[in-house]
Amino acid sequence: MFKNTQYLLKKTIKHYLSTSYPTFMTKRLFKKKLNLELNIHTPRTFNEKLQWLKLNYYNNNPLVTTCADKYAVRNYITDLGHSEILNSIHHVWDNVEDIIWETLPNKFVLKCNHGAGYNIICRNKEELNQHKIRESLKKWMKEEYWVNTLELCYKNIPKKIICEDLIKTNDGSLPYDYKVFCFHGKPEFVMVCIERETKNPKFYFLDKNWDLLPYGLDYDKLPNNKMIKKPSGYEKLFYYAEELSKPFPFVRADFYLNNGNIIFGELTFVPAAGLDDELNNDNEKNVDDIIGALIDIEKIKNEQ
Repeated sequence: MFKNTQYLLKKTIKHYLSTSYPTFMTKRLFKKKLNLELNIHTPRTFNEKLQWLKLNYYNNNPLVTTCADKYAVRNYITDLGHSEILNSIHHVWDNVEDIIWETLPNKFVLKCNHGAGYNIICRNKEELNQHKIRESLKKWMKEEYWVNTLELCYKNIPKKIICEDLIKTNDGSLPYDYKVFCFHGKPEFVMVCIERETKNPKFYFLDKNWDLLPYGLDYDKLPNNKMIKKPSGYEKLFYYAEELSKPFPFVRADFYLNNGNIIFGELTFVPAAGLDDELNNDNEKNVDDIIGALIDIEKIKNEQ
């Protein structure tokens, strides 16, 4: 009883502080995660500039809120005339209690729309523990994701649960994830996520010519005789990323590319909550600065 009361009190205090003093809480979180003082007034690094965007641009921007919403963003993409890249949706619910298990397909993905990491992948409905899934969804639907990360773009999203197609690959594994980093409406490079089903997924950065960039901790782990295969239709990744990113000073456009077909994943405005300590490596110790230089804060201020 006491522990539960203590937990609720801490949760209430944190919610109050995040709502009333977002800058203070952001600085506190930055120090805790990166052991660095946040320079919010004259940000230099990528992580610092993402914090500035969280507090000064994404905090009260209806279009950003719409596009951070994993369900509402579909309307944005459809309005742009690109519904062909949207994955098929089977159901959308406002409450866990509304889910009728028998109506779900045998293979699917469940996700909540108001944060990150709220995903359940199902390859065979009969093998899943329905009770555990419902409990996970209930927990996620109660959470105010933005409170923990100060990603204010998630704050006003009406919470929903989405059931969508499980993307089918030839070997049954999860498809590669292609995350295109876009700055002021222009795609600059892509992060390719592979071995996603293992305990040690790998993340490699490539430029638009598909040459490896010395970014991230996995850069020097790629064998010399191995290259990240250039997928069929990779040029379309950058085309769609540019189309979707035009209104924003920064956004990461996430896609899956399967058998030449591009499927939209999500738009990510603050990768790793702007707390990424895995950008630099022994070969390049200033990746955070290099990427940060691509965001022009003065230009953003002048356009606001």
